[in-house]
Amino acid sequence: MLKRGWRWEAEIESRQRYRGWLVRRICCVLAVGSWKVLTNTPGDLLERVCSNKRVQDVAASQACGCRGDSKFQQQCKEKVLGILAGIQAPLCLPMLRLCCWALLRFLSCLFFSVQLHRGQLDMVLRAVRRKPGVPLVFLSTHKSQLDGLLLSFLLFSQGLGVPRVTVGNLTCSPRLRALLGCLGAVFLPTRVEQALSDQDGELPVAVLASYVEEVLRSRQPLVVFLEEPSAPWHLSGPARAWLAPLYRAVRDGAVPDILLVPVGIAYDRTPDRFCRDGAEPSAQPLGLRACLWAACRALCRCFGCARVDLAQPFSLQEFVAKSLICQSSMGKPLEELLPTILGMLSSQPDYSRADGPEHRMTTSSEAEEEMMVTKLGLHALSDAIACSAVTAVGITSALLLHKHRKCVRLSQLMADFAWLLEETLLRQHDVSFSGQLRALVLHSLAMLRAHLTLYHLAPLGDVLVVVKDSAETQWELSCHSTQIVPIFASEAVGACAIRALLLELLPFVGEAPCPSSITFSEDELHHKILTLLQLLPPSLLGLKPCQPLDCQSQDILDKLTLCGLLEAEEEGERYLCDVSSRRCRTPHWTNLDFSDSDTDSDDNHCKRCFRICEPKDSPGFLLFFCHLLSPVLATYVRAVAFLEQHSWPQPEAMCARALQQFLAEENGLEHPMWSLVLSTLQSFKNIGVLKERPSPSGPLLHLTQPFCSSEGRRKLRAFLEQFMQL
Repeated sequence: MLKRGWRWEAEIESRQRYRGWLVRRICCVLAVGSWKVLTNTPGDLLERVCSNKRVQDVAASQACGCRGDSKFQQQCKEKVLGILAGIQAPLCLPMLRLCCWALLRFLSCLFFSVQLHRGQLDMVLRAVRRKPGVPLVFLSTHKSQLDGLLLSFLLFSQGLGVPRVTVGNLTCSPRLRALLGCLGAVFLPTRVEQALSDQDGELPVAVLASYVEEVLRSRQPLVVFLEEPSAPWHLSGPARAWLAPLYRAVRDGAVPDILLVPVGIAYDRTPDRFCRDGAEPSAQPLGLRACLWAACRALCRCFGCARVDLAQPFSLQEFVAKSLICQSSMGKPLEELLPTILGMLSSQPDYSRADGPEHRMTTSSEAEEEMMVTKLGLHALSDAIACSAVTAVGITSALLLHKHRKCVRLSQLMADFAWLLEETLLRQHDVSFSGQLRALVLHSLAMLRAHLTLYHLAPLGDVLVVVKDSAETQWELSCHSTQIVPIFASEAVGACAIRALLLELLPFVGEAPCPSSITFSEDELHHKILTLLQLLPPSLLGLKPCQPLDCQSQDILDKLTLCGLLEAEEEGERYLCDVSSRRCRTPHWTNLDFSDSDTDSDDNHCKRCFRICEPKDSPGFLLFFCHLLSPVLATYVRAVAFLEQHSWPQPEAMCARALQQFLAEENGLEHPMWSLVLSTLQSFKNIGVLKERPSPSGPLLHLTQPFCSSEGRRKLRAFLEQFMQL
């Protein structure tokens, strides 16, 4: 059961027939020297960028239309040269091969193994052969600042060429920037994200777009990181800035198509980041000396195993075409949750399509481009998260955080580890480990030893694992256990919806009844599930952003039935409190038959209802799923108090930093998870608690009128707490 799929370890030494020290080193040098650099930046890159029509138009508009003046052309060329030098540098092949050799030695000391799925690599190579001449772009998750070097090394060693790797918000010193540029790193020009509001930023954006087109034409692989290490599951600003030129290149016909490959990266323990998890980058640029010192410190520690996964490549041209078809068939916009939160009666909402900024009706080309870029980024991020392998440390952390919060015996932890591993594999997710069960659990505990205390129980021959009671321990376990959330996101949402329905019944039944004696109608369950799906961002749950909410709700209900948490019944003798009416009585794609009727007519189809069950082989299944979303929902509840203590309106960046500081003071953490801060603000904007309005100094966040009063905030808090397992 533990050996699933092929495992390919990037350890060249293990392939050699001889084991002599000198022979191994010579073979390593010869192997690195034999790797081929398939393509490089064209020598006349500057002339090509300067002759680009968009670059010339922007430069002419800034020079009052003096297009034919020789002095203007020289000034334009100097400006473009300065911007281009800040974006990229020519590859230095001797330095590249030397660094690859050093990186091979460094990775072998840092990790037990670096794994790349051989079958996934062959899948990408076959896709490249089927579409010759089409450029290749890798869209990757981002767990550590080491990811760029790791991906560049793996792609180069596997014959895919030297990729151009994008650098996000990391501020580098000139020396480090020059070194990374020689190795293939590319940087965003300054003011590129303020181009829409700053005229001076239009030329850097035009130069960046022209440069990306030339990289694609030369068929150099490009690696774009979709998120920042400090904010997983959120499409970053730099990612949008890099995805926009890719979309425009296909739209304008600069390249016929682009082959996009989502990439997932997983570590047993994430290597130390160069900057702590927080909102603001360091004021001091990262220097070469600081990198060398961080590398030396990392060599004194062990980070377990690293795993890189490649998802199914897809065509950007086909994605855009399908997205436009879906956009043309959109229904009415979703009703906001405000009436539900405030306890007001409202008409039946329309859940026939997905929610999100990519589904809003737009008219201008700029808004359409922004919508398509966001949609592309979220789709690729969802695929990259879904293909990421689960580590043993992630499974153990989830069990210690959500099931055994204080202590557990090693034998019980091993049994639960095997159970959760089996459930993960049943959901067609890969894992990054193999071996004996006891060895895997002990390896995970060794990776988490700073936050655990182990006691040997001599009479029983067992080990007692005690979780340290500290905020840092909870933060560390929460970071590792996020690997599990996308796998069980549907079950977690369904479990929280069941918990909310049980809470509503308590005032009417007098005392807590046995859950198995309660039956809920399909409509009740759908209503609560849809409410929670509207509240939480799809990227936070790892769900497809383009899938309609009613399809997601039906999928969640079917998964709860298949895993044994719900048992289907026909509406009969039991009393049901049906709070809503379903628009789609029977989904056409489900294979489950809950009716004894011989006809397919909706009129003869019995209403479905479900009874809560507890699988015999999985005790505590429901509570475990409820706990998975507790860190997110608890952050939302704490943010309600933040709404009262801070003045409004204020810019979103300032509001995010203030919320992070507020959570830090309440939780006792120096730096709370930045991703939870961003998720909270995004959800509050989606449900109408906060509104973004323009102002002369930039967009400002306003607290809407219903939540300016303490009564409105009390209702919001009660609405959020109904889904929490305390």
